[in-house]
Amino acid sequence: MRESRRIRRMERNRKKVTGLSLTSLMDVFTILVFFLLANSSSNEVLTTPKQIKLPDSVVESKPRETVVIMISPEVVLVQGESVIGTPELLGSKNEKIPAVSERLEQLERNIIGINTKQVAESKEITILADKTIPFRVLKKIMTTCTDSGYGRISLAVIQKATQS
Repeated sequence: MRESRRIRRMERNRKKVTGLSLTSLMDVFTILVFFLLANSSSNEVLTTPKQIKLPDSVVESKPRETVVIMISPEVVLVQGESVIGTPELLGSKNEKIPAVSERLEQLERNIIGINTKQVAESKEITILADKTIPFRVLKKIMTTCTDSGYGRISLAVIQKATQS
């Protein structure tokens, strides 16, 4: 079948859409990357070591960045540094623990950067203690912290779903 002149002319003048416009797609991905970068820094979930089993609780507020004390059945760590063994602490008659207070003083002296300064000046401590640790060990740690000037003490727990 023969094509008419009009059909050929219309085919010549018709713009053919080929390919995909990547400009708008790149804009969307750029905005998505910036959004994820901005919101990933506000995630302040403490990671718990495998040897510490935290108790469960319903938590309403997000944790703040603080000095972290981890108490496992074997050792007590202040900001990741081992200071005393838990069995040794349990057998001790003293209410204050000199090794913990020395480490807290050392943290205050060795301030590096704005984040560390804010953590040290907040005078807050978060205690991650295994749920099998006796309360008298926690009481000794908390007494030492308050004597060192850290008045706000939080106990870390595993967040359960809120009860409706």
